[in-house]
Amino acid sequence: MDALNNLARPADLRRDARQYVDTQQWVAAQNALESLLHYTPRDVSVRMELASVLLRRGQMRAATRAFLQAVPLLPNDTSLIAQLAWHLSIHGETLAARACAAHLERAPAPPTEVLTEQAQLRWMLGEIPAARERMDRAVAGGIASAGEYYLNAMLFQFSGRIDEAEATLRDCLRRWPDYGDAAVVLANLRRHTPTANDLAVLRESLERIPENSADARVRFVRAEFESALFKVLDDLGRYDEAWAAMARSNASMHELNPYDAASETALTDALLQVPGAASLPPATTPAPTGPTPIFIVGLPRSGTTLLDHMLSAHSNVVSAGEIHDFQHQVHWMADVAPNGVHSLLKATATFTDMDFAELGARYLRQTQWRAQGHRYYIDKLPSNIRLASFIRRALPHAPILHMVRAPMDVCFSNLKAMFGNASAYCYEMKALAHYYGQYRRLVNHVHATLPGGMLDVSYAALVSEPEATLGRVLDHCGLAMEDACLHPERNAAAVATPSSVQVREPVHTRNVGQWEHYAKQLEPLRQALG
Repeated sequence: MDALNNLARPADLRRDARQYVDTQQWVAAQNALESLLHYTPRDVSVRMELASVLLRRGQMRAATRAFLQAVPLLPNDTSLIAQLAWHLSIHGETLAARACAAHLERAPAPPTEVLTEQAQLRWMLGEIPAARERMDRAVAGGIASAGEYYLNAMLFQFSGRIDEAEATLRDCLRRWPDYGDAAVVLANLRRHTPTANDLAVLRESLERIPENSADARVRFVRAEFESALFKVLDDLGRYDEAWAAMARSNASMHELNPYDAASETALTDALLQVPGAASLPPATTPAPTGPTPIFIVGLPRSGTTLLDHMLSAHSNVVSAGEIHDFQHQVHWMADVAPNGVHSLLKATATFTDMDFAELGARYLRQTQWRAQGHRYYIDKLPSNIRLASFIRRALPHAPILHMVRAPMDVCFSNLKAMFGNASAYCYEMKALAHYYGQYRRLVNHVHATLPGGMLDVSYAALVSEPEATLGRVLDHCGLAMEDACLHPERNAAAVATPSSVQVREPVHTRNVGQWEHYAKQLEPLRQALG
C-alpha cells in the first residue's frame, strides 16, 4: 500500500500543479512543485516549471537558483536543453547557458534538427561564427522549415555573406511566400534600383494576405510586407507611395502594440530621482581585473552599430554585440523578475540600497569571456542609456559612449524600421515624440548629475569627420588611433543587428537628412519634437 501511495502522490502533485498554473494560483503552484521535487529531485522539467512560477511571483533570485540547479541534471533531451539554455540566457546566467550549449554538442553525429538547435543557441549567445559552422552542417544534412531557412539567411547576413543571405531568403519566400520576416530582411539587404527590385514579389504576396483580418498574426504579417514594400519604394524615390506603405504598416503595428506613455514617463521620473555623484559616498568598487567593457548607448538607429564596428576594428577591442547582461544583473540585484518598463521601475527604486561592487562583479563574471583575449570588449545595447547611472557606479572604469543623432534623423529612422513587437514607441509619431522627449530628459539628467560620466559622440560628426571624431572616442577609452578603425568595411567581424549590411560599407553621409524626402508628412513629428 505504501508503494502505491508513493506512486500516486507524484501524479497527484503534477495534476495539482498544472491546475494551479492554469488558474494562476502561483503560491499554490509553487508549493505543489516544491513538494513534487521531494519525490522527483532529478526532474529538470519540474525545476524549470518551478522557476517559471517563481518568476510569476516576481522572485528573480529564487527562479535563477532553480534554473541553475537543473543544469547538472540535464538528460539527453534536445528540446529540454534548449529551453533551459534560453531561460538561463534571458535571466543573466550566460555561463550556465553556454554549459547547456556545450552539453547539447556532446551527441555524436547529431541529426539536422539538433545541429539547427545548436546554431540557434550559439546565435542567442552572440557566438555567430560558431553558429554559422553548425548551420553549415545542418544545411548539408538537409533543412526543411521556414524557420531554418530564415536562421540560415540571418547567419549569412551577420557574417557579411550578403549574396548567400539573399539567395537563401529568396528560396525561403518561394517556398513560403507569406513568411514576413524573410520579406523584411530581404528588402533591407540591398539598395533597390529600377532594374533590380522586388516590387512585383511583394505586391503579389500582399494580394494573398487579407486586409483588416481579425487574426492578429495575419495583420502582423501584412504589416511586415508593407514595411518591406516601403523600403523598395523609398530606394526607388517613389516617396508618396513609400509613405503610404509605411503608414499602413505602422498603423497596424501601433494597433497591435499600443504605446504606454504613462509608464514611460513614470520610469523616466524614477530615473531622474537616482542620486548623482555628489550625493553618494565614494565608490568602493575595486578596479576590475581582466578585460574591460566599453558601453555604447543611445537611441536605436542613432549610429551605435557604426561606432561599434569602427571601434572593434582596433587591435585591442572586440565587439560583444547587443547583450542584455547588465540589465539582467540589475534585475537580479533588485530581485525583480524582468517585465519591461514595469520591472525596471521597481529595480530603480532599489538604487540607493544596491551593492554596486557585487553588481559589477556579477556582470564581469558573465561577460569577460566575450573579450576573446582582447583588452576591451564592447557592450552595444542602446537601451542601456537608462542604466548609465548604474553602470557608472558599478563599473567606474568602464567608458560609456553615448551616440547622438539629430532628432528628426533618428526619429524618422525609428519610424521606418520594422522592430516587430519589441518597440511600441516607433509606430506612431506622437508616441515617438514622447519617447524621444523622455530620452532627452534622461540624458540631460545623466550629464547634470554625472559630469564627464559618459562621452557624447555625434553621428553627423562621425560620418563627416571620422578621423577627428573617432580620435576623441579612442582617447576617451585610453586607446591610440589605428587606421583600421577608419575603414569599417574591412572589419570582417560578425555584426548581429539590423544595421549589419550598412556598416560593411565605407563611412558615408547618405543617411543624414533622409527625413527631408518626407518633410510634409513628418511635419506633425517635427512640431511635436519642438
